[in-house]
Amino acid sequence: MTTVWVIGDIQGCDTELALLLDTIQQKQGNQPYRLWFCGDLVNRGPDSVKVLRRVKNLKNAQTVLGNHDLFLLACAAGAREQKRGDTLDQILYAPDASELIAWLRRQPLVVFEHHHLLVHAGIHPCWDVQQVLRLANEVELVLRGDQWQENLNNLWGNTPSRFEEHLTGVPRLRSIVNIFSRMRFCSSDGTQDFKNKESIDRAIPGFMPWFEVPGRRTASIVTLFGHWSTLGLLNRPHLIGLDTGCVWGGKLTACRLHPDWTQREFVQIKSTGAVPRL
Repeated sequence: MTTVWVIGDIQGCDTELALLLDTIQQKQGNQPYRLWFCGDLVNRGPDSVKVLRRVKNLKNAQTVLGNHDLFLLACAAGAREQKRGDTLDQILYAPDASELIAWLRRQPLVVFEHHHLLVHAGIHPCWDVQQVLRLANEVELVLRGDQWQENLNNLWGNTPSRFEEHLTGVPRLRSIVNIFSRMRFCSSDGTQDFKNKESIDRAIPGFMPWFEVPGRRTASIVTLFGHWSTLGLLNRPHLIGLDTGCVWGGKLTACRLHPDWTQREFVQIKSTGAVPRL
């Protein structure tokens, strides 16, 4: 397996990304390597368009879609409007906006290779890998289809809060999107708590971090995710959380994968400037 470095949420912090990529290149020298991104390439930070162009132009990179990336697609489709603190105009009004949006909407929600599962936010505790890939593909086909703009009108919202296989149409797609791009806390049956964004020890009764649900079917798969800045860096044998809040004044983190989890290497770049939390 070629060396893989996995990078957490960037959210428009291009200065830190450039420094991180330079550090990785120095460590790798002439040895080949790949880059995986946990999603949320854009929004809130100062240089979203630079980040998007940089990642798009990398020949050795793969990203999954995060909630902010999906929000960008929704804004481009006219399905959503920006709020205070969003920084997407630099992309939406860029001369290469159409090219950037076309590239972004063809990125996957999930990547699975060599017993490693890359996702932005979380995995439903009742799904095995085959279900994960199948359900992700349902949404990916919609985003890549000719009617992608129309379909994005309906993918936002907190209902249903629990995925059920009998769901069809918009509720089914919305539930899948919310799991892969927004999940933090959930109950044992996968019901999501959309409001709680706090640290791991602040779950309300009946809810827990998605990765601590007993009997989670992907527990033996090394899962890589971002999205949860208040969680910070998490490094366990089968779990790596990489959102260390660069846009909020924290750090941008990369992890070099290794078959022996104790041999993973982490590189972090301190934020050069914090964005106020809203």
